[in-house]
Amino acid sequence: MKSQTLTLFNPDTSTPLLLPFLDEGVKAGFPSPAQDYIEHSIDLNKILIKHPASTFFARVVGDSMYESGIHNGDIAVVDKSLEPRDGCKVVAFIEGEFVMKTIRIGKNEIYLIPENPNYPTITVTPVQQFMIWGVVTHVIHKLL
Repeated sequence: MKSQTLTLFNPDTSTPLLLPFLDEGVKAGFPSPAQDYIEHSIDLNKILIKHPASTFFARVVGDSMYESGIHNGDIAVVDKSLEPRDGCKVVAFIEGEFVMKTIRIGKNEIYLIPENPNYPTITVTPVQQFMIWGVVTHVIHKLL
């Protein structure tokens, strides 16, 4: 099975991570002196992690989710407490390996869909070792 590998990490939410936050928004047009407008702080732990006891991070390895904007080296925030819905991104354990795919839930079947045409769709069968580990809620994507 040609797929995408994930490296899993537990989040540390024991201390807040307060960073300056430009609450007024950032315009992608005429520049303004933004430093004058930074009045608030934001805690990324509170924004990215709704259920700390059931959340983990996964580093994406591979390009099977490329067309959905999830790239090699990105960090996915995954919540194990959420029920997977048709069309959401999930981390699944299938046949001994972790994969990230878009899940399609039919009446009697489940499909794990890559977001790259170079990868095949995985049809989950009753005889396979299969488990949904969690729903991807956010992706941290490095630009540089």
